[in-house]
Amino acid sequence: MAKRVSLSGNEAVAFGMKQINPDVVAAFPITPSTEVPQYFSQFVANGQVDTEFVPVESEHSAMSACLGAAAAGGRVMTATASAGLALMWEMLYVGASMRTPLVLAVTNRALSGPINIHNDHSDTMGARDSGWIQLYSESAQEAYDNLIQAVRIGEHKDVQLPVMVCYDGFITSHAVENLEMLEDADVKNFVGENRIAPYALLGKEPMSMGPLDLPNHYFEHKRLQAEAMKNAKNVILEVAAEYEKLSGRKYSFFEEYKMEDAEAAIVVINSTAGTAKYVVDNLRAQGKKVGLIKIRVFRPFPAEEIAKALKNVKAVAIMDKLDGFSASGGPLFNEVRSAMYGVADGKIVTSYIYGLGGRDVTSVNIEKVYSDLFSAIETGKYEVYNYLGVRE
Repeated sequence: MAKRVSLSGNEAVAFGMKQINPDVVAAFPITPSTEVPQYFSQFVANGQVDTEFVPVESEHSAMSACLGAAAAGGRVMTATASAGLALMWEMLYVGASMRTPLVLAVTNRALSGPINIHNDHSDTMGARDSGWIQLYSESAQEAYDNLIQAVRIGEHKDVQLPVMVCYDGFITSHAVENLEMLEDADVKNFVGENRIAPYALLGKEPMSMGPLDLPNHYFEHKRLQAEAMKNAKNVILEVAAEYEKLSGRKYSFFEEYKMEDAEAAIVVINSTAGTAKYVVDNLRAQGKKVGLIKIRVFRPFPAEEIAKALKNVKAVAIMDKLDGFSASGGPLFNEVRSAMYGVADGKIVTSYIYGLGGRDVTSVNIEKVYSDLFSAIETGKYEVYNYLGVRE
């Protein structure tokens, strides 16, 4: 029987970790993720978990310790944000290439500089091509649910990849929400008592992990890594279907909100989707055909599915909570526009950069985006690249 509780996003993630009861958690604190290992360390001290908790001297060391434990066959988790994720950078690629499944909770925070402790997506989007699966969460409920599913996804025999569970710093990490938590036994049954590790240093067969890889084998190993990411798509859906039976909550690659007959749509990630849904409801009440797509899975990117979901709209705005400094829109914009090419051509497709460094995005801001889209539909005139809510 599910329990109705009031928790912050960080508390929800820490409680999810407690229910999973991983073998090892190695962590170093950084705002706004600090509370995750802080709360979890209390569970360790109180004897509520069997986890080996390893406080280390840096985030690079945290990820290194996690990779060592995962390579040995352990179920491993940690948390970080912003510059902490950046300090892990080298080891992110090592972990993915070694095919070591572990779960990293990331409370999204702007990267320096200038130094800023507030929310945007520059940290995890910067790591989008590191080989990690990335799941994004609108709310504390989704962060909790994604965390539990991430264990099953990453450990699947056809995947064997690390997973980031991303949620907005402060907005989601520190705000208290009502959510439903599963019973401890249900979580344990869902993820399994122990990780099944067919390839591990402490397995039945002696093996080497992470050695020098010269040109005669490196390419093939990267090809296998790419295939594992492709395999993750089916596994994500399979795990989501099983989780729905357990929790009653449905998950997929993305959520379509009132997209059935939408003429103008927004594509967005994480907590901003809540504000956008409010605007969609208000505009729908005025008779305007608007809709929303909220991305949950960014890696692997669901290109075919996104293109299909947008094939009937007249105009779409893709909103990035970071600037990729490509001079051609943000990462989400470029992924979606590329996905639409040849499948959903002839659409108005625009990019909006918003919310950098925690700048608030209001319902008025979202209404402006929809207004811009309808203006573009009517006149055929629009700017492809836009900045929302900035002083210029």
